[in-house]
Amino acid sequence: MHTPFRRPLRALTLRAALASCALAQVASIAPLVSLVTPYTLSAQTTTFDHSAFDALLKAHVVDGMVDYGAFKNSAAFSGYLAALKKQDPAALPRAEQLAFWINAYNAYTIQLINKHSETKSIRNINKTLGLKLKGPWGEPLAGVGGKAYTLDDIEHVIIRPTYKEPRIHFALVCAAMGCPPLRSEAFTGARLEAQLEDQGARFITKSPTKNRVDVASNTFYHSMIFGYYKADFGGSLPASGKFAAKWLTAGSPERALLEGGKFKAVETEYDWSLNSQANARRMAPK
Repeated sequence: MHTPFRRPLRALTLRAALASCALAQVASIAPLVSLVTPYTLSAQTTTFDHSAFDALLKAHVVDGMVDYGAFKNSAAFSGYLAALKKQDPAALPRAEQLAFWINAYNAYTIQLINKHSETKSIRNINKTLGLKLKGPWGEPLAGVGGKAYTLDDIEHVIIRPTYKEPRIHFALVCAAMGCPPLRSEAFTGARLEAQLEDQGARFITKSPTKNRVDVASNTFYHSMIFGYYKADFGGSLPASGKFAAKWLTAGSPERALLEGGKFKAVETEYDWSLNSQANARRMAPK
């Protein structure tokens, strides 16, 4: 997950944070009409080389936790960002385009954290008098194809309306513990389907503090991602539950409950702590 903003009080929910994000988007999308014209889904066979980012993710991301300092000091990472700035994604075939934009979002999120030397939470970035007028997701630091984009532009102006792929919410990582885990490899067009499916499995079945089903209480405990983006998952929380159900064991009572759509939905707490390896060590049980 990706876009939500933060106000100073830690107790604020993702929904409140995202509400302020929406205000920023209203102001930012209008100038993008010429910047991000309807994105062409090309039929060409070109690919983009994500191997440098892939190697960095393999070396410096463990169980979704990031060694941000390693990226900050890496010439290879700087070179990868420079390559993103030169590439026009419209020249790529559809799967390559989507893989490109997911990688760009995740790479520039890492760059944003390092640019501001943030160690606690992404929502501390660009905080102004407690209001999220610009916020971390409104900073135009993402260079792609010779243009500057914000993280909001990439997610809400390009990816969501163009590709209409709900599983991107399991792949875009907003540098928080509450997000889906950052993958220890780059996305590629050739493996995109399998990678998105695996991200869904990891987020829904292997992150019980974020998503779990309690049959005894007839309850779907779910990440706020399923609530806020329910329009992408079918338009309602029951639809979100049905969408999540396909990653649960076939024939299990948990899957049957979600597929039936008659469950109580309870949002789990969203942890905005930075998804850094240093924070993971501090938070580990003694």
